[in-house]
Amino acid sequence: MTQEARSAVSSRKHNFPSGKSDGRAAAVIQHYQAAVQLLQQSKFEKALTALEKLLPDAPDEIKERCRMYINTCQKQLEKPSLVFDTPEEQYDYAVSQLNTGYYETAREQFNLILASFPDADYAFYGLAVLDAITGRAQDCLNNLARAIELNGKNRLQARVDNDFQSMVDDPRFTELLYPEIP
Repeated sequence: MTQEARSAVSSRKHNFPSGKSDGRAAAVIQHYQAAVQLLQQSKFEKALTALEKLLPDAPDEIKERCRMYINTCQKQLEKPSLVFDTPEEQYDYAVSQLNTGYYETAREQFNLILASFPDADYAFYGLAVLDAITGRAQDCLNNLARAIELNGKNRLQARVDNDFQSMVDDPRFTELLYPEIP
């Protein structure tokens, strides 16, 4: 999409006052990319604001995409907020977000569970998995330790969970999972 945006802007350089076309075009591309990234991160309010701000100065090809993304943001913001009947339902949703790469949403959901149910071992376990996947080793260890403290079965689960693959060479992780081995 970056190359596509650059092509669209460079083909329409004449939209900008002479002498300023390259700088303005680069700025438009940069703002457009930032707005699209916000959209991809499900930060719809921020993306909407950025796209609306970009719209007046954008060349026609970018304007059309901006309008499309503005429409997408508006539709997402109009969706009713999620309501879960149980913390387990919320956990399932968080795991689905984790599995599809929406890490920030997953983290929010795990933390919301913990705000209401501070002893929800499965939420700490979910955070540990998320931390392992996103390269946050110390947070992973802390959350996994708390999950194990609340429910010893989490130790056995973590031993066979491929989501902790990035942690297997960390001696602290091994010590946490196999405390009985000297």
